[in-house]
Amino acid sequence: MNNVDQVFSPGLLLYADRVQANLDRMIEMAGGADKLRPHVKTHKMPAIVELSIASGITRFKSATIAEAEMTAKAGAADVLLAAQPVGPNIGRFVKLVEQYPSCQLSCLVDDPSVVANLESAFQAAGSQGSVWIDIDVGMHRTGIAPTDAATELVRSIRASDHLRLAGIHVYDGHLHDTDSEELRRQFDEVVKPFWTWFEEIQRASGDRMSLVAGGTPTSAFWQADARARQVKVETGAGTTVLWDAGQPTFSPSMPFEPAAVVLTRVISRPTKFDVCLDLGHKSIASEMPLPRVRWLNFDADHEVVGHNEEHMVLRTKLPCRLRCGDVLYGVPVHVCPTVALHQHAECVRDHRAIEKWPVVARNRMLSI
Repeated sequence: MNNVDQVFSPGLLLYADRVQANLDRMIEMAGGADKLRPHVKTHKMPAIVELSIASGITRFKSATIAEAEMTAKAGAADVLLAAQPVGPNIGRFVKLVEQYPSCQLSCLVDDPSVVANLESAFQAAGSQGSVWIDIDVGMHRTGIAPTDAATELVRSIRASDHLRLAGIHVYDGHLHDTDSEELRRQFDEVVKPFWTWFEEIQRASGDRMSLVAGGTPTSAFWQADARARQVKVETGAGTTVLWDAGQPTFSPSMPFEPAAVVLTRVISRPTKFDVCLDLGHKSIASEMPLPRVRWLNFDADHEVVGHNEEHMVLRTKLPCRLRCGDVLYGVPVHVCPTVALHQHAECVRDHRAIEKWPVVARNRMLSI
């Protein structure tokens, strides 16, 4: 950046032209904006929702009620809360639906007791809610297996007075491999029982059910299967809009470019081999093993020997020439939790930070 002296560190930079280019590639790969339902958990920003809408994307996924509220407020036509609300979050979800009547808001379900609680909550509110049945195809994190129990859940929701079955949701986040053929083999094995079940319930009902499916690595496979089976699938991948240094290590080759960069400065040189940066756990996600960043302007042979709340210490093999105040730019290994650590991102256009984009939905609660 030409005005890096005006940007505080540690900081998060978003390159707007690359965000737009990634959105364009997402639409092209999916075969149209109507086949996308990108996950906003990656960025949590109204500015990127607005760019997406301007590009023709109208449907979104969210991980939290706050993210869903942020997305609805930004003008989305349809938002799926990709979680099953329980406890007080059932009441919050009902309020969310009431507060944004122009947006089609929905949530996931996989448990009959939660379905009953949602039915009661919407009945008490005198309104109707929309739900997607979450199907587990092997990740075993959430969802229900595509068996008779899932079929019974379909029947119970269709018989409900205050819930509408919006469709079926599948997330296969346990599938990842850089070898496209091997990943396709894994994918075919995992989704075969699902397709059998899905086609059976469609035949039984005579309806063409909506389907939201896939993460970033398998998104192309879902679209290919959908075309072959004459089914419409909305791809729920989200990392593609910002990309990161980790995704290429467990996904087939994809035409996306990093649009998010962390900015850090050297704040101490305790020895001629040690470099201390202001890039701690609180500014880059510590979820992944070290190293947690891929440097763009530092190629000296080194290792990360310390990572604490506000510090990252690099140790070089040879004496290092970096001085206090020097700036390093790096691509996060996992961008989604990294974004959530920052109150705002600096939007960069034409090599200048021109405005701040608030990371609104890093908060767990907005107005609801």
